[in-house]
Amino acid sequence: MMWKVALFAAALVAATAVHAATPRDELLVAPQWLATHAGEKDLVILHVGSEAGYQAGHIPGARLVKDLLSVSTPGGLTMEVPSEDVLRQKMEALGISDNSRIVVYNENDEFQRGTRVMFSLDAAGFGDRSMLLDGGLAEWKKEGHAVTTDAAQVTPGHLSPLKMQPIVVDANFVQSHMKSPDYDLIDAREAMFYGGLVAKLDGDGHIPGARSLPYTSVMNSDGKFKSPEELRQMFTQAGYKPGDHVIAYCQVGGQSSAVMFAGRTLGLNMQLYDGSFQDWSKRHLPVETSSTPDK
Repeated sequence: MMWKVALFAAALVAATAVHAATPRDELLVAPQWLATHAGEKDLVILHVGSEAGYQAGHIPGARLVKDLLSVSTPGGLTMEVPSEDVLRQKMEALGISDNSRIVVYNENDEFQRGTRVMFSLDAAGFGDRSMLLDGGLAEWKKEGHAVTTDAAQVTPGHLSPLKMQPIVVDANFVQSHMKSPDYDLIDAREAMFYGGLVAKLDGDGHIPGARSLPYTSVMNSDGKFKSPEELRQMFTQAGYKPGDHVIAYCQVGGQSSAVMFAGRTLGLNMQLYDGSFQDWSKRHLPVETSSTPDK
C-alpha cells in the first residue's frame, strides 16, 4: 500500500512541475485569454500607439497611452522613467488603482513601445500585475476578435505611494559594474550602431565591454516573442551565465526595454540604463567600436 502512496506522490510532484507557471506565463498573454478576461472589473487594458491609430480601431475597453509613461528631461534625455509622483499621476489618469491588473498591447509593429510601458509599470512596482499581449493588436485581429472605435470612458484610479523598484540604473552604476564578472552589459541597438558603422544621434560605437543583442532579434516576424530556448541561447551568446545580473541599454531607452522584457520572461535579473547611449555620450565617456572579447 505504501508503495502506491509513494507512486501517487511522485506523480503529483511531476504533474505539478510540468504545469508550474514560468515567468513567461506570468508576463505574456494570448488574445483568447484577454477576450475571456476583458470584462473583469479590475482589468485595465492599455493601447500603446497614436491618437489616429486608436480612433481607427482598438480592443474594446482599452485606454490610449501615448507617452509610454516616460518623460524627457531638461538635460536633453529623450525617454526617462518619471519621478514617483509624476508616474503615479500618469497611471491614475489611465484608471489604474492599487488592485488593478494591466494588459498592454501594441498598435503596430513598433513592439519596443509596448515593452517600454511594461518597463515603467515594472519600475512602479506593478511588474507582477502587468502583462503584454503577445503579437499585439495584429494578433488580436488575426484571431478574429472585434475592435471598436468607441473611446473608453476612463474613471481616474487611486494609487497609494508607489514602491519604486531598483531596475533603473545610471552612468555611475554602469561604470562601477561594467568590469564585474557577474554583470553583463548588453547593447540592444542594431549591430550597425553597436559597431560604429553608422553614427546615430550622439556619437557612435558602444560602451566598452558591452555585447550586442539587437532588440529586433527577440521577436519573430509575426510580432510574437521567440521561444524560451531561442531567447536563452541569445543571452548566452551575449555573455550571460546563470546567476549573472544583466544591464541593457540602447540609444535612448526604448529598444533596450524589449531586450529587458525578453530577459524577464526567462527569469533573469534585469536592469536598464535609462539614459542609455544618449546620456553616455553627453558625459563624454569612453566608447569603442570593436567586438568585445569574453570576460
